[in-house]
Amino acid sequence: MQNLISIIIPVKNGSNYMEEAITEIKQQNMNTEIIVVDDGSTDNTSEIAKNYGCIVIKNTTSQGPVAAKNQALKIANGDYIMFHDHDDIMNNGVLEKMLAELNAASDISAVMCKVKDFISDDIPSEEKQKIKIKSEPYYGLFTGAILIRKNVFDIIGNFDEQVTAGEILDWQTKMEKHNLKIKKLDLISTQRRLHTTNFGRTQQQTEFKDYAKSLRERLNMIKKQNKES
Repeated sequence: MQNLISIIIPVKNGSNYMEEAITEIKQQNMNTEIIVVDDGSTDNTSEIAKNYGCIVIKNTTSQGPVAAKNQALKIANGDYIMFHDHDDIMNNGVLEKMLAELNAASDISAVMCKVKDFISDDIPSEEKQKIKIKSEPYYGLFTGAILIRKNVFDIIGNFDEQVTAGEILDWQTKMEKHNLKIKKLDLISTQRRLHTTNFGRTQQQTEFKDYAKSLRERLNMIKKQNKES
């Protein structure tokens, strides 16, 4: 049997897009468990997830997406971990390719793919004009783009819950600190849906502060390494 992959979806009020996200994950035809952390939803997010056979953690009040990731990590049974947003779409066959890359190289702790932006069809045309879209695929997001060995979190610990957003930089800094390798693949794994209520859009100011903090920590780490070398 294939190694189990735990796919973690932190979500709040995700009934609008979650069915499509879960369906595409299941169509990968891999050995997966999908853990949905319903972070204080007021819609039927939990019911949708349960109907699709997902493991559901339901928070009565919102703890935030970073804390939600940590909650799911505590119960994840997989040998590998992937984080996925409820509103994004995984491309066919990518999970198998990512797993193959990890299995082929024991010295690699994670593989990172690219994501491609698209504007959701269901938003008004005047709103579409306000959304800036990256024309080319790019690296740098957790959502459906990074497959990680579970034992990485035994080494670096879970996420810093003081970071509301921008945890990807904090994670990368810890990976580098422990000399854990991330292999970048020239592969688009996920279609990232842009709409009016993306977390990155609604929490933009907080995200900027968290990225700034993480960047300072990375620079300090690099300075320290240069002094020691």
